[in-house]
Amino acid sequence: MAIFHGCHLNPAVSFGLVVGGRFPAKDLLPYVAAQVIGGILGATVLYFIATGKPGFVAGGFASNGYDLLSPGHYAITAVFLCEVVMTFMFLFIILGATDARSPAGFAPIAIGLGLTLIHLISIPVSNTSVNPARSLAVALFADTAALSQVWLFWVAPLIGAAIAGVVYKMVGGDGKQK
Repeated sequence: MAIFHGCHLNPAVSFGLVVGGRFPAKDLLPYVAAQVIGGILGATVLYFIATGKPGFVAGGFASNGYDLLSPGHYAITAVFLCEVVMTFMFLFIILGATDARSPAGFAPIAIGLGLTLIHLISIPVSNTSVNPARSLAVALFADTAALSQVWLFWVAPLIGAAIAGVVYKMVGGDGKQK
């Protein structure tokens, strides 16, 4: 079976694809390492651009959080559940849109619109993670306690991604990618 690795910049996506049979487990750790390094480099560039303006205050730097660090002050359990469900939906969309039985050429539209909806729903709850590398990268620059909460934004997306990989296979996913 030929598997196209694609360009997933998200450890939860990579993990969900492993669980769903679409990505080789042996490649997971190098991908995750590259994703985390890329996220940190991207956040570093953004930080230096943003701090080029006099009076810039980093604040939360769009980091994720729960309780007082949540934009809407959502409790840890609400944020955890939201991140699990949103990541599940993201991976389920990816697995369905890239299934060999799906119409060709529409995957980017489905994935992009799905991710947009996920952000619209969950920005008020947690600033939306669904990407552990992004969550860690910006937490490094936040002048809040975001780094102490980043564990949730690794654990919840990985759980949601794993559940999506299992469920997709159970409901008839063929494990093949276009």
